[in-house]
Amino acid sequence: MQVDYLIVGQGLAGSVLAEHLLNIGLSVKVVSDASLSNSSKVAGGLFNPITGRKMVKTWHCDRLFDYLIPFYRGLERKLKTDFLVETPIYRPFYSIEEQNEWMGKSAESDYAPYIEKVYQKPGFGHHVQDEFGGILLKKSGYLKTAEFIAAYEEYLANKELLVNDTFDFDALELEDNGVSYKGISAKKIVFCDGRLLEENPFFKWLPLSPVKGELLFLDVESEQEQRVIYNRGVFVVPLGGGKCKVGATYEHQNLNEAPTLRAKTQLIDKLSGLVKFRYKVTDQKAGVRPATKDRRPFLGKHPEHKCVYVFNGLGAKGVSLAPFYANQFAQWMEGNTNLEDEVNIERFFSLF
Repeated sequence: MQVDYLIVGQGLAGSVLAEHLLNIGLSVKVVSDASLSNSSKVAGGLFNPITGRKMVKTWHCDRLFDYLIPFYRGLERKLKTDFLVETPIYRPFYSIEEQNEWMGKSAESDYAPYIEKVYQKPGFGHHVQDEFGGILLKKSGYLKTAEFIAAYEEYLANKELLVNDTFDFDALELEDNGVSYKGISAKKIVFCDGRLLEENPFFKWLPLSPVKGELLFLDVESEQEQRVIYNRGVFVVPLGGGKCKVGATYEHQNLNEAPTLRAKTQLIDKLSGLVKFRYKVTDQKAGVRPATKDRRPFLGKHPEHKCVYVFNGLGAKGVSLAPFYANQFAQWMEGNTNLEDEVNIERFFSLF
């Protein structure tokens, strides 16, 4: 079988990249083992335009957010599945000083498109601790990552574009004008293998910095049903039906996918400082995100093998990063545009 691209990994990165390549008329085959590590399936999935302790705009926010919502909405129509939830994010203020700062910022052209309202008094005081008010953000929400990946897996399988198998590096043959793998010939191969990049013989020299993240799942009383995502120290995402998910932790050691009592305690402590409603913890999940040392994605071509590429390192903001950069990466591999220096792995060629 002859295809243009062989993609290894069908997590968020591999799925979004495959869709972009198909959309520009190229053929793909995806090799993925659903039983292997896949942080996308247990991710919080948030897309948030203003983040961090200092509440600043997400890196390249305007470009990313103008692109991601239409992209995912288009895929929902194509796959006949709902997985994108646009929901305001409410962040209570810590102080009057922070309230005053955001009253000013809300009028600035850089921030105004993402601010629904600045509350100078409690806006959601029946649910959260917000004695100083808070900021309500728009163009935000979350992707149901597990549902998205499952729907796209089914789509690929129905089109006979998916090989459900563990990738065998020993079976890969590099040729002058492409690669060959178990009867599949491709012009290029792209590794979208998440934290498994650490074991990838072509790209394990890249400075991946995996981060373990854990989530809690809650049941709450029906009258406490929330309409927004609460976010201060932890995020509390409404899932409907009296259920929420809470996250996330950031652990650089013990990078396994086993939930821990330490993380549960940490999340409950932060949750108790944010919400007022009663809840019951019903589940806990963990995953390892493919974050990078400089917090920028890994995109590019191997320094020696011209047919071997990588699209990885999307980290905790993969939902917002993947669509825009998959589009740029697909166009770049086809020679139609440039690849930004900030994401190009050439920045790390000295490590090879």
